[in-house]
Amino acid sequence: MSELVAWAQGQAATMLKAQLPRRWVHVMGVADRARVAAPLLAESDGELLVAAAVLHDVGYSPHLVRTGFHPLDGARALRDVTSVTRLVALVAHHSCAYREAELRGLTGELTEWVDEETPLRDALWWADMTTSPDGVPVAFDERIEEIKGRYGPQDVVTFSIQQAEPELRGAVERTETRLRSAGISYE
Repeated sequence: MSELVAWAQGQAATMLKAQLPRRWVHVMGVADRARVAAPLLAESDGELLVAAAVLHDVGYSPHLVRTGFHPLDGARALRDVTSVTRLVALVAHHSCAYREAELRGLTGELTEWVDEETPLRDALWWADMTTSPDGVPVAFDERIEEIKGRYGPQDVVTFSIQQAEPELRGAVERTETRLRSAGISYE
């Protein structure tokens, strides 16, 4: 395990494991999926992908909640403890976060970080959007329906996931095409 991934795992464990055990299981499942996709990238980017997967939901930690928008809360907390700006940006923009930021009136705050729109970013979105809350791989459509069902029809998360669905699907499809082309099994 790289130094960055070990550090990320320690940070995430401190922020999530005891307080939000189901979220912790999801995060570990997303990290497992990220490890599947990591060979698609240069070694340092593969490590960054796994670290971002481990940290993507730290903003749910009760100790970090400021705005109630977990990508932003997580990124702000990470900004204070790491100089790895790309890592913080990946957390800030994971899974099409800008859509929810728009609905919450937080677009300006999120623009502190750039969404890099790279295969690494796509792989992070793929890992999150193909992992259930219980940390097991699921089909993209199943994950989208689970999110909508968990939050309910009137929640801002449901609205944002509906708006983001085409972009999320694109990232998932691009990543799965890359995985198949590389001969990497991901089912």
